[in-house]
Amino acid sequence: MLAATNKKRWSKLWKHRYLYLMVLPGMITVLVFSYFPMYGITIAFKDYNASKGIMGSPWVGFKYFTTFFHDPMAFRVLKNTLLLGLYTLLWSFPAPIILALLFNELRNKHFKKFVQTVSYFPHFISVVIVAGMLKDFTARDGLFNQIITYFGGTPIMFLLEPGYFRTIFISSGIWQGVGFGTIIYLAALSGIDPTYYDVAEVDGASRWKKIVHITWPSIKPTTIILLIFALGGILGSDFQKIILLYSPETYSVADVIGSYVYRQGILGARYEYTTAIGLFMSVISFVILYITNWVSRKVSETSLF
Repeated sequence: MLAATNKKRWSKLWKHRYLYLMVLPGMITVLVFSYFPMYGITIAFKDYNASKGIMGSPWVGFKYFTTFFHDPMAFRVLKNTLLLGLYTLLWSFPAPIILALLFNELRNKHFKKFVQTVSYFPHFISVVIVAGMLKDFTARDGLFNQIITYFGGTPIMFLLEPGYFRTIFISSGIWQGVGFGTIIYLAALSGIDPTYYDVAEVDGASRWKKIVHITWPSIKPTTIILLIFALGGILGSDFQKIILLYSPETYSVADVIGSYVYRQGILGARYEYTTAIGLFMSVISFVILYITNWVSRKVSETSLF
């Protein structure tokens, strides 16, 4: 019986061998760059010495986790990471949903395709270029200050003012990602049976009622799944753009876990310390993801697992 089962399994694998060969490069890439390096997290529990290697370095237990919790900078970077993640979620997550609903209401197909294409473009601009554009626009003689002085105002050094940093960071992120973020929602909207709208039209439903009673319920499961992903990554701020934009003057609101790890780990060579911080944040993110998924399953019966 077991031999017959194995023979059937191998025959099935051989039958679809070309499909598996197509998947193989992707699997190898994930293993090499995502799973094999996970062994390096053991550095968080060791007093790492490059000459001794990971295996030869002595174990120190939770020493570096304790060091982080006693670090006077820990509270600041944790607070900034959480606040920036929450603000980004609050403003950035609904933006593609609203834009997708607006796209769905357009009746002129050519105009609809045009505005969709234009909204996708910013996604393909490098973060470095976006940061450069922001620095030019917010400079003392940049576009924003030219507009301000034209109306009689005083120039503002936006990127040196802590009060403006989060607004600039979040709004530029929305501009760059809102168009591309509509793709999944538009795909969900394309699966709605047009007869639902026809029946609602016969019943005298307005456009708003169609959105509320037909469109929104149809994309609600997709929205919940993406919300779970977004909450799971709430602590993973786009620190690359933060590093390109922040300065010592804005550390009080802009210094997040990612930028702190960059300074301590890459510039300061404190590999054990920053590995411990990264592992701690990964565990917290997993806990948030698990709790969000559990709540979603209980409330809406939609979940990842």
